[in-house]
Amino acid sequence: MVKDMKLGLGIEALNKAYRQGHLAASMGMDKSRCPYRGEVVVAAWEAGWDDAGESLREEAAIAENDLFSRIA
Repeated sequence: MVKDMKLGLGIEALNKAYRQGHLAASMGMDKSRCPYRGEVVVAAWEAGWDDAGESLREEAAIAENDLFSRIA
């Protein structure tokens, strides 16, 4: 496993934090509830949270546009 020698964080740990952040946002969890404490791993969790939020906003916009197209 590849590790950042300065921080002792493996790529897998950062990927896990990202996935957990993504899942948390998908479930409606507030961003302030990040369970991590290290600066880098918190950033990975928040990146997942932000990406999920962006995906949800895009899906909502598509659904809204689809609704208007069916009405018009």
